[in-house]
Amino acid sequence: MTQVSGMTISVRTIAGGFVYPECPRWHNGQLWFADQHDGLVHVLDGDGTRRDNFAVPGGPSGMGWLPDGDLLVVSMNDRKLFRRLGDGKLVLHADLAGIHPFHSNDMVVDAEGRAYVGNIGFDFYAGQPPAPTVLATVSPDGEVGMAADGLMCPNGAVITADGSTLVIAESMAARLTAFDIGSDGSLSNRRLFAALDGHVPDGICLDAEGHVWAASPYEKMVLRVSPAGEIVDRIVIPDASPYACMLGGADGRDLFICVAPHHAPEITTKLTGGRIDVVRAPAPGAGRP
Repeated sequence: MTQVSGMTISVRTIAGGFVYPECPRWHNGQLWFADQHDGLVHVLDGDGTRRDNFAVPGGPSGMGWLPDGDLLVVSMNDRKLFRRLGDGKLVLHADLAGIHPFHSNDMVVDAEGRAYVGNIGFDFYAGQPPAPTVLATVSPDGEVGMAADGLMCPNGAVITADGSTLVIAESMAARLTAFDIGSDGSLSNRRLFAALDGHVPDGICLDAEGHVWAASPYEKMVLRVSPAGEIVDRIVIPDASPYACMLGGADGRDLFICVAPHHAPEITTKLTGGRIDVVRAPAPGAGRP
């Protein structure tokens, strides 16, 4: 049980036994997510029934769909972007190694098929200090460019339903940052969406009231952030860390939360304590995940 807006609600676990679930997406009535440390993408029904899984070389991360229905999926360790064809075959869509200095990470894909791909920017596991890095953009035909620079671990990202605004979590800067999206996909008018002091925002999603849900793993909670930049709701996960979240379900109000007991691969692979939790949210999902 936890508190949201003063009301006690139930946090339910619908599936478990994963290693490190991340980057959830709700697509065509199903929940897709990357088990990054197990190298698999899983597909579940809304009740947690497992429908499919497939391997991604280099470990999967962010996902999104092209207008023709093909899936784009990030290869985190290999710093590549793969396209999954209708027959399930993975083909190289773009090589991000020339622009991403360390692991590629989360991603959002717009209605035209342009992908915005973040990266950690420094060797987190070796204890390197955080360093500013770039947000890559990949055109529908696989051309790689730079959408924005000077970002501190650009992570989870969303695009509003009208396609006008991109919001991204800068994990190592404790903030959500917004950009205007031009007709050509370029980003401009960088501005603060919300300062989240004391938090390390990870995966995010957007609801129909313009609020952003942001996973805060080190504080063991998921935050609902208003368009004015204020934290208005908190969902506490006391026994593990939430790393990402996504709204979906039959009415769009199920908030699926990717939870794991740790973030280090040498620990998560031994524990296999990753799971998918769900709570009921005040508003349905909106925009592009």
